[in-house]
Amino acid sequence: MTEAPPRTDRPCSSDERFRLYIDESGDHVFNHLEDPAHRFLCLLGCWIKGSDYREIHREMESLKQRHIPHHPDEPLILHREDILHRRKQFWRLRDATAAAAFDKELLHLLSSAEYKVVAVVIDKLALQHNYPAPAHPYHLAMGFMLQRYCGYLNHINRVGDVMAESRGGAENRLLADSFERVYERGCWQLDGHFFQEALTSRKLKISQKSDNITGLQLADLLAHPARQVVLMENGRIAGPLSAFESRMAEILQLKFNRHLYASGKEGYGKVLFPK
Repeated sequence: MTEAPPRTDRPCSSDERFRLYIDESGDHVFNHLEDPAHRFLCLLGCWIKGSDYREIHREMESLKQRHIPHHPDEPLILHREDILHRRKQFWRLRDATAAAAFDKELLHLLSSAEYKVVAVVIDKLALQHNYPAPAHPYHLAMGFMLQRYCGYLNHINRVGDVMAESRGGAENRLLADSFERVYERGCWQLDGHFFQEALTSRKLKISQKSDNITGLQLADLLAHPARQVVLMENGRIAGPLSAFESRMAEILQLKFNRHLYASGKEGYGKVLFPK
């Protein structure tokens, strides 16, 4: 199937285009659902305007080099699990002073950067109980995510595309199929035209973690704390968050997508399904 021709009726310069970066916390399979670690899938998306993205990229690369000097040919990848467990090059953060300085600057970057966040959390246990033949969690999550992203783009008369981090062959195919399904057929009583008006490509872009994509690293850092925020606010898990994640949660509350007029975040930046 050929790619759709470039749009000409909306601003589409590199500065004006948007990109939605997607990561996930949890898994999509229906196994061990009594365990909270496996019960929930969170698809986290953060969208960034092209003109803002360059600034975020510059700031992130500068932060990395200041705290963990490295050769540009061997880029440092910000990965939540590696940072948390002080693995790989993040062994330097085993020093409390170094860790505090890194955390402070990282939180400042996350707070000051311009981006919007949507967290879609699928409760697979409730889904299985409520629906005899439940849709695939990826299909549900992608539909909710693109509805909000494309709704925003259509409202402000802009276009954009979507990039996700590679998870492996089977997962990549499932996620890409879910994306194309929404693009072609629509979802939630919205036909395909609603999504095609906003998206510049019918194909999901997929990149490796090693590609050093700033937006994917941002999504990786935000996915788990956003999942916890949604679940705690809906009484699905108990707190408390760690001190660092509590600060991340405060930042997320400012970044969650919201109703453009009423400013509500529930259902716009935070989605739990089924309720």
